[in-house]
Amino acid sequence: MQSLLTTQPGLLELSTPELQDWLRAHGEKPWRAKQLRRWILEGGAESFADMTDLSLTLRQTLAAEFTPLATRVVRHLTSEDGTHKLLLKLYDEQLIESVLIQDGERRTACISTQVGCGMGCVFCASGIGGVIRNLSTGEILEQLIRLRNSASSDPKSAIRLTHIVVMGMGEPLANLDNLLQALDLATSPDGLGLSARHVTISTVGLPAKIRRLAEHGKPYHLAVSLHAPNDTLRSKIVPTNDKTGLADILAAADEYFHKTGRQVTFEYVLLGEINDQREHAHQLAQLLRGRHAHINLIPYNEVDGLPYRRPTDAALADFQAILRDQGLSVKVRKRKGSKIDAACGQLRRVSV
Repeated sequence: MQSLLTTQPGLLELSTPELQDWLRAHGEKPWRAKQLRRWILEGGAESFADMTDLSLTLRQTLAAEFTPLATRVVRHLTSEDGTHKLLLKLYDEQLIESVLIQDGERRTACISTQVGCGMGCVFCASGIGGVIRNLSTGEILEQLIRLRNSASSDPKSAIRLTHIVVMGMGEPLANLDNLLQALDLATSPDGLGLSARHVTISTVGLPAKIRRLAEHGKPYHLAVSLHAPNDTLRSKIVPTNDKTGLADILAAADEYFHKTGRQVTFEYVLLGEINDQREHAHQLAQLLRGRHAHINLIPYNEVDGLPYRRPTDAALADFQAILRDQGLSVKVRKRKGSKIDAACGQLRRVSV
């Protein structure tokens, strides 16, 4: 396969002031920065030639130094349930995966924040091989554009994203600065115009970063991946728990709720005969009782090369019933995209 490597930076890597400075230096009006961003963010333009209300000279000058989108779609898979998965190649030929989940009028982009992941959750494909690097602000933002554009053959009739879940490859809070810059533009009226309340950021639990996120002042939804009701078991499933512990993670989550007023979701991947027993459900109920929280149960999605399996239907039903009997809010996540390895825990670094 021919290399898709590009040495030109994507235009979205420049902040608005940086783009305005570039325009001034080339004899252009700084307000054209907004015009350029609108073409990419709203118009679906993937080449400067498409930006027909710009002068030919400006389009040629831009094309000599930049590319509208620096990522390249290497593979586009579509599931029977309407889920799209993109394999994207970055400027340095690293690969990431992103997913578009469609459910009625709801169109959710599941995006990555790192090439790989360093958290080491034992059931997750994203962490196989560890982490290579953080994604840039532009690389995070471009996933939203690529996913939106992928669902329509005509950029002029592209769908509108309604929700963002930062649940793809990587630990989002380990790349918090770049992520927040990307989300600020995604939720700006001059960006993609999504509601900040429709953005969910998932983390294995980095207490200091959770507190930083709370101070950011945006009403993003926080999802904490617990996967176990006690430290002994959690450290076996989520190795980074040795450095944090459930008590500190829950304390930070409580602070997040008190500062933002947003209910925290606690995610729990059920691994057959490992963390899905009745005793685990009772322990989890005890752990979360009294908190303004919601529990999202996720039956394990199979990953090639890993030895884990899904819980039985009976075990899943018992686990859910125990939590509900204790007065907790709980639901089982819908399984979408599993046939194209696009479900929770299945995104991974691949070779092409």
